[in-house]
Amino acid sequence: MKFHIFTIFPEMYSSVFKEGVISRGIKKGQLEIILHNIRDYTNDKHKKVDDYPFGGGPGMIMKPEPIFNAVEAVSEKYSIPKETPKILLSPQGQQFNHEIAQNLSTHNEIIMICGRYEGLDERIRENLTTDEISIGDYILSGGEIASMVIIDAVARLIPGVLGSVKSPLNDSFYDGLLQFPQYTRPASFRSMDVPDIILSGNHSEIAKWRKHQSIIRTKKNRPDLLDKCDH
Repeated sequence: MKFHIFTIFPEMYSSVFKEGVISRGIKKGQLEIILHNIRDYTNDKHKKVDDYPFGGGPGMIMKPEPIFNAVEAVSEKYSIPKETPKILLSPQGQQFNHEIAQNLSTHNEIIMICGRYEGLDERIRENLTTDEISIGDYILSGGEIASMVIIDAVARLIPGVLGSVKSPLNDSFYDGLLQFPQYTRPASFRSMDVPDIILSGNHSEIAKWRKHQSIIRTKKNRPDLLDKCDH
């Protein structure tokens, strides 16, 4: 899968994807992260990407020309299909979740546009992007960190990126519930013991215990999720 990221701060990504799961996916050729500097597509010698908002107000607004120019030029250069998701990272967007990550993981390419300053010209939202995604009800300085979060969540759902194809099956949200408690050696640590059922070797009973614990944990921490599933 190819992730095309449009940003005015490409250097922010210099070390983020050099470690861990994403790095392995890149090395295996299953992931490609392509950074595009929006400033390279401006129409003036100062590479200006922002301007004052019409009607007054604080701060600056990202101009439409550089972003339209960038996305259109890159789409032509890489022969990106028209149906490719063009995601605007914005606190005004649909809140990101596992279902959205699963849907995005089915695409071969994704375009991600990172806003900055006080926002973007509305014509970008209305006429260029196909989706608008937020990673939470709070404000970040820009869309770069949000794009990193989404890339990490989507990439781990692509077959072959994780060490085992079964790994995502145990993750929280995969079946609508939070993940069950996990344990490893030693079986007893500072008088804290692993539940006997986990050590029993009875896999059917372990599976039942895990499912029950997932329901208990979800009811305690995220009861809203129980309304959306049939467990």
